[in-house]
Amino acid sequence: MTADRADPNLRGSLLGLVMAFTASQVIHVGTRLGIPDLLADGPKSSDELAKATGAEPSALYRLLRGLACLGVAEESEAGRFALTGFGAPLRADHPDSVRNATLFYCGTRTWENWGHLLDSVQTGKPVYQLHNRPGPFEGASEEFWTVFNVAMSEGTRQAASGVAGSYDFSRFRTVVDVGGGDGTLIGAILRANDGLRGMLFDRPAGIKEAPSRLAELGVADRCLVVAGDFFSSVPEGGDAYLLKSVIHDWDDGHATAILANCRQVMPSHGRLLVLEAILPPKIGPSPEMTGAVLAGDLNMLVSTGGRERTEAEFSSLFEAAGFRLSGTSAVPAPAAYLSVIEGIPT
Repeated sequence: MTADRADPNLRGSLLGLVMAFTASQVIHVGTRLGIPDLLADGPKSSDELAKATGAEPSALYRLLRGLACLGVAEESEAGRFALTGFGAPLRADHPDSVRNATLFYCGTRTWENWGHLLDSVQTGKPVYQLHNRPGPFEGASEEFWTVFNVAMSEGTRQAASGVAGSYDFSRFRTVVDVGGGDGTLIGAILRANDGLRGMLFDRPAGIKEAPSRLAELGVADRCLVVAGDFFSSVPEGGDAYLLKSVIHDWDDGHATAILANCRQVMPSHGRLLVLEAILPPKIGPSPEMTGAVLAGDLNMLVSTGGRERTEAEFSSLFEAAGFRLSGTSAVPAPAAYLSVIEGIPT
C-alpha cells in the first residue's frame, strides 16, 4: 500500500521543525560573539564586526545573513547590519535580556546532553549518569556558573513582580527563599511588603551576586544571606519556605528530600510555596508556553534527571514530604506558565 503524498506545505513546516536547531545555534553564536551588543549603538559593516569579534570576515558575513534571515538583525544595505527590536533582548543591558539564557541553553553542556536524548528516553536516566560525567551542578567552570546564575535571574525577573503582587506574603513574618540565587525573587517580595523579612539560601556559587542585587533593590537590611546545601538542611526561622524552579531539577527521591528538610524546620502554621509549571493531565496540541514547558521537561530528563509535574504528582510529592497540597494559583503574564503551589504541614 502506498502512503498518501504529504501536503507540500505540511512537509515544509515539518522540515522547519527538523532544522530548528540551526536557528538556535545561529542565534547562540551571534550572541556569544557579542553581535547584539556591538550593534546596540547603530549599524555596522560586517568587516567592522569581524574586526571587533576576531572572526573570519567572510564566515561572519554568512552568520550575519543568518541572523538577518531570522529577524534578529537586518541588512540595511549590502554588507551593513543593524539590530532589530526582535533581537534587542539578546543585548546584555536589555531590561528583558535573554542573553545568558541563550548562552546557557545553547551552550556546550546543554547542547551535548540533547545529543543523547535517545539514550535518556531508552533508559529514563540523565546523560551524566549514562556517560560517567559530573552531576548537573558539579565540576562546572566559573564561566558556567556566571552564565547560569544570570540566566536564572533573567527568568526570575520576569516572574518576580507577578509573584509578589498575586500572592499574599504580608501574613508571614519571614520568608526563606530556598535555592534563590542572586535574590531577585525574594528582593521583589520584600520590596512589595514593608514589614516582611527574608532569608536567601543557596550554595556559595549561587549567592555570589546576592549582596549587590539585594542592595540594588533596597532590601539588603531585611534579608539574611546564608550559604549551604538544601540536601543537608535548610535554615530555621521562616514561616514560609519558597522554592522557585528548584523541584523540577530533581527526581522524586531528591525532590522529596529537599521538601522534607523544609518540613523539618517549619512551624506547624507555616507554608510551603513551590513555584513551578503545572502540566495538564493530558497533552494535546499545545499553546506556545506549554510547548516550552514540555521542552523544559525533556531538558530535565537529559540534564538533571528531574521533571515537570502535574498537580496530582505535586500532591503525591508533598504528601511524601509531610505536606498537604492546599491550593494553586497562576502567576500573571509574562510568567503565566508558573503557579504558586501551596502546601500545609501535616
